[in-house]
Amino acid sequence: MSVSRRSLLATATGVAVAGASPTPAVAAPDARTLRAAADYAVEKLRAVAPTVTAFPVGTKFEKWTYSQGGDWVGGFWPGTLWMAWLHSKDDDFRTRALDSARKLAPRRFDTGTHDLGFLFYPSWVTAWRLTGDDTWRTGAVEAADSLIRRYNPRGRFIRAWGALDDPRNAGRVIIDTMMNLDLLAFASRQTGDATYLDIAVEHARTAQRVFPRPDGSTPHVYDFDPDSGAPVGPNTVQGYSPTSCWSRGQAWGVYGFTTMYRRTGEREFLTTARRLADYAVRALGPDHVPVWDYRAPQQPYDIKDASAGAITACGLLDLAAATGRTAYRDVALRLLTALAETCLTRRSARADAVVARCTRNRPAEDGIEISLPYADYYLLEGILRVLRPQDLDRAIDLSTTP
Repeated sequence: MSVSRRSLLATATGVAVAGASPTPAVAAPDARTLRAAADYAVEKLRAVAPTVTAFPVGTKFEKWTYSQGGDWVGGFWPGTLWMAWLHSKDDDFRTRALDSARKLAPRRFDTGTHDLGFLFYPSWVTAWRLTGDDTWRTGAVEAADSLIRRYNPRGRFIRAWGALDDPRNAGRVIIDTMMNLDLLAFASRQTGDATYLDIAVEHARTAQRVFPRPDGSTPHVYDFDPDSGAPVGPNTVQGYSPTSCWSRGQAWGVYGFTTMYRRTGEREFLTTARRLADYAVRALGPDHVPVWDYRAPQQPYDIKDASAGAITACGLLDLAAATGRTAYRDVALRLLTALAETCLTRRSARADAVVARCTRNRPAEDGIEISLPYADYYLLEGILRVLRPQDLDRAIDLSTTP
């Protein structure tokens, strides 16, 4: 009898298949569980870090594969090392975080990507906040200078992909860019030049207008005519369809709009973050590990993306702090507990990463249920938000603009 690849993946990862009972609900959150997960992450990183010479981008047969230049994920390895340092106070992690971040220096002048926030906030901004060395601050502002060159004033958006002189994708906006805006907020605070934050706000307002559907779900992509700035419509690359809801994209939206509220005080951004969060919370299954797309046909029995769970947890914790609503914190704690109990690599002696059960790009059959560097980073960030919020504030700035 032939068995589909999807069925094999579901069975191998403990996900219920159609017709079976859903995975039992995750246990009540316990600080000891989260502390044990952070301790495990530190132990894993202590063992693996000496072997890492470039930037992890994902695993193959449980071993990291690398990019020399960092691709779009280069900031997460030094960021993860900083999180490990905050938890353990082991200065070896501090040294390795700085050494790794230095390798990103050429990317400060990369105008071919919107991902400069992902690259430079958890690496260079955090390095400056934790060391006080102005080299890191100056470099992060230079990266922000490169990012604002991607702004299209006609459509009031930051272009996601492609070189500035490449007409392909010139009008393409993706929900992920919400996470790159905090680098611009940082640059405005450091320089006193409002231009950076103004661009971030205009992009966020555009995203707020076109991405959320009436039920709070979002598409991955929204296209514009790059010449006139006129809206074209929703699309997708990593989601199931233009009408589906890619779970990691939804997580970027929750986290990104909450951050923009904290940096500006604009209530509309907080309202949008809550709409997106409420949808994600409703879409979670009893096991609290998101499927890769909340509207894929085999959801809730489809393959998982633990990275979406870790990012969502961070966004919900931030949202709980911004709104005072403990319900968001309760869900975030259940998400982190679920990841700690069902998604860590504890059973594998050969695994390089901390978090398993991540999915990079399901439609492209690229990285199905592997480990991803941002899952490790956001798991630790989320746990530190709970266990060491003052330490985390030192690293990434959890303050809210009055």
